[in-house]
Amino acid sequence: MLALFRVERALNFTIPYHISKSATYFQKCYSCGGMNNKYKMIGGSSNKTSAEKKKHKSIASVWKPVSTQSCSADNRHAGAEVGSKLAEPQIGPAILSDKEEDNAFKGSVSSTDKHSISLEVGSSLFRFIKGKGGYVQSNIEEEMGVKIIFPSSRKEESIIIEGTSPDSVTRASERIQLIIDETVKSSALDYSHFISLPLAINPQLVDKLINFQNSILGLHDNTSNEDTSEEENGDKRLGESTLTLKAQEDSGNVKVDVTKIPLVSYPPKSSSTSTSGSKPKTSTLSELGIDKSIFIKPKTFHLTVLMLKLWNKERVDAAVKIFEGIEGEIMDALNGQPVSIKLKGLDCMRGSLAKARVLYAPVEVIGGEDRLLQACKVITEAFTKGGLVLEKDAKQTLKLHATVMNARHRKRTKTTKKYDSFDARGVMEKYGSEEWGEYLIREVHLSQRFVFDEDGYYHRCASILLPQNVQVD
Repeated sequence: MLALFRVERALNFTIPYHISKSATYFQKCYSCGGMNNKYKMIGGSSNKTSAEKKKHKSIASVWKPVSTQSCSADNRHAGAEVGSKLAEPQIGPAILSDKEEDNAFKGSVSSTDKHSISLEVGSSLFRFIKGKGGYVQSNIEEEMGVKIIFPSSRKEESIIIEGTSPDSVTRASERIQLIIDETVKSSALDYSHFISLPLAINPQLVDKLINFQNSILGLHDNTSNEDTSEEENGDKRLGESTLTLKAQEDSGNVKVDVTKIPLVSYPPKSSSTSTSGSKPKTSTLSELGIDKSIFIKPKTFHLTVLMLKLWNKERVDAAVKIFEGIEGEIMDALNGQPVSIKLKGLDCMRGSLAKARVLYAPVEVIGGEDRLLQACKVITEAFTKGGLVLEKDAKQTLKLHATVMNARHRKRTKTTKKYDSFDARGVMEKYGSEEWGEYLIREVHLSQRFVFDEDGYYHRCASILLPQNVQVD
């Protein structure tokens, strides 16, 4: 009986694998919102020699992915027009090959029924697909009967879904797409790129920002010395009337003549605030919620036009193509003429100065506000049409401002965790009318956050030079 079973099992592998579905079924394509989907079909082969069959007791033909490499940017965007929506990903044709596997049979399901799909989702989204402790991944795998394979390197952006049928891998990919959609719309996934108007290219402005930060961070030492002078004088007076404690030789106790202890009076601490509403000068920077980390780095000083979430290379490539394609429209909006801005004073973005989150320098466009805002509108509309702007961001009204302090940038520690704001009253009292100067807007960048070039500014994915000389008709 055992010999008969082996013969029957061997005969099963000599039968060629037949695809029950048509070729067009496996070559269908659908949109996954930025995921590049490519079916990689693998079938069995009956061209085995008798020697190979003797060498291996069990040989199974299984479905395995041939490649996890995403298609090139050129192929993805071939034929796409500027301003058009992100090109829909294509599912490639079925490719047949063989693979040996020890466990050829698992239950009543034949291993020859395996299928796989490659999804380009972006490494920044891997953790959301895995979930805490791998819970989300395990739930999808058990419910859909699939296996989700992540790449070993964060430089790779594709995952592989393996299942027993095209339907199982399709349903799993749709579930993953829902996770991505929810993640992208939430604050869990931070913005990765933005359109910026660099101001840090002006050395004199960078110097002013450095002096501004040093002045505030050094303010504590100066005011502390002034405000605690009376306390320090009291300490000195106490020090002048020192007590000598003498112990008797035959006793371990210390006797003190309390009549010899000088009486010292201390001036009361002032708890009133100034007429401007500022905190008492005795407050330390820590008490005000001010530390170096909440200041904008001078070499990254800029104006923000539009925030973007570009979570994989495909979306970055699409953004670059859109950006470079609207250079002419930007120039037309500016009438081919340079535009300058003036920065003066400080203002609070939301809330009160006592609990400020963002402090910024207001922007005044000199002789061309309509032109600059129109150029910014061209950029926003192009990226929105290309499907790269979140709906809530597309509806926002642009307010150009130069942020100098932001509580969100705070370096979190055990002592600063409770601070989601800072007291800006003292800063406003000193710098509320600061003249920062006038500056020419020289360039517009597609910038990448958290990555910096050699000059200290955000990494430049693409840039457009703006007019710098007045054109004479």
